[in-house]
Amino acid sequence: MTSAMDKIREGLDLRPVLDVRNVSRFYGDRIGCAQASFRLWPGEVLGIVGESGSGKSTLLRCLAGLDRPTGGEVILEDGGESLDLHRLSEPQRRALMRRSLGIVHQNPRDGLRMDVSAGGNVGERLMDRGDRHYGKIRASVSEWLRRVEIDPARIDDLPRNFSGGMQQRLQIARVLVCEPRLVFMDEPTGGLDVSVQARLLDLLRNLVRELNLAVVIVTHDLSVARLLTDRLMVMKGGYIVEQGLTDQVLDDPQHAYTQLLTSAVLA
Repeated sequence: MTSAMDKIREGLDLRPVLDVRNVSRFYGDRIGCAQASFRLWPGEVLGIVGESGSGKSTLLRCLAGLDRPTGGEVILEDGGESLDLHRLSEPQRRALMRRSLGIVHQNPRDGLRMDVSAGGNVGERLMDRGDRHYGKIRASVSEWLRRVEIDPARIDDLPRNFSGGMQQRLQIARVLVCEPRLVFMDEPTGGLDVSVQARLLDLLRNLVRELNLAVVIVTHDLSVARLLTDRLMVMKGGYIVEQGLTDQVLDDPQHAYTQLLTSAVLA
């Protein structure tokens, strides 16, 4: 579906970072997600919301290349070239992950190497892209630890000695240190205490704007969606039932299911 905003951006000769075309994922007779289509633009944060089992995590995994869709295309713009993510070889996909894509997992242990120091977790991403000067790598890592509010003095500590909130901030540093153009986030504040969530959300919001990231974020928390996202998609039963500007969707929901979700928050 081409929105009015899509047409305006096309008129300005902008290219979407991500062009999703009729993506579906089936598990036998069960629908994971179906006929998902949208575009994501540079600097835009798109939220995907819905109850458990709505298909939002399945769609995210297809977009990030973790699962292969049953049908449809995921087109990424990379250095002026349009790439079909699911037609790339595994080495090509890994190279793309190193230079242009990042994934922030709900459980930071899924995105960190727990037996490698905090500095090693962040620094190896720089080495993956070709950096070799130890002093410069360590200086970059120290700066990124500061940016995610971790004391650089803990650069040699293992992640297992960090709190859950610190592990999540370390994972964010690991993902963002190479300044990817597109980042996928799966419930990045899930499982954290409310006070830790608020601190992390403030950090994420500042980094996203500062780096002009294009982001797709899956969350069940509408307050997270309102704080972080520009545009919102609502999923139910594997289908996108409503999408639009975040405030518009949350303040004036049109679909009955969206109305139910927002009323549950207000109740």
